[in-house]
Amino acid sequence: MGQETWPHAPVPSVAGDVWHWQLEAMHVVSRVRSDLRARIAHPSVSSSSTDDARDGLLLVFEELASNALRHGGGDVRALVVASPAGWLLDLSDEAPERPPVPAVDRDPSLGGMGLHLVAQLSVDYGWERRPGRKHVWSRLPSGLEPIEGFSDQVPAPRAPEAPRD
Repeated sequence: MGQETWPHAPVPSVAGDVWHWQLEAMHVVSRVRSDLRARIAHPSVSSSSTDDARDGLLLVFEELASNALRHGGGDVRALVVASPAGWLLDLSDEAPERPPVPAVDRDPSLGGMGLHLVAQLSVDYGWERRPGRKHVWSRLPSGLEPIEGFSDQVPAPRAPEAPRD
């Protein structure tokens, strides 16, 4: 079976408050996550989103940030745009030739299910190649507005077949 790739689509333009960080190494992800948690706990944000939606944003941030550092590398940047409808999360790295590839036909106990989780929590998601950079992005809901249906472009992970007697 060929590798299933993440949908190739340009980073959407979303109006809102823009926050950005440099991620030099894996240990920085937890510090940035704490900063992001503090920003979304502010009454102006927390009053327009649900606890579950904010938890989803933190989880997706951690998954995409760790993927960018682990599989992309170089100068890794995180950008979050907070809008009334939710958030745009854009993680970019210096590996434009390496698209995100969700795990397929892998035992979930071996890990690698992060992109499936991102897809489940997102309203929309994709990746785009720009000169010298790859951008992997996700749009997440505020939790207060009805969602038109989550995207199902990424194949569901399958458990390995049980041995036959």
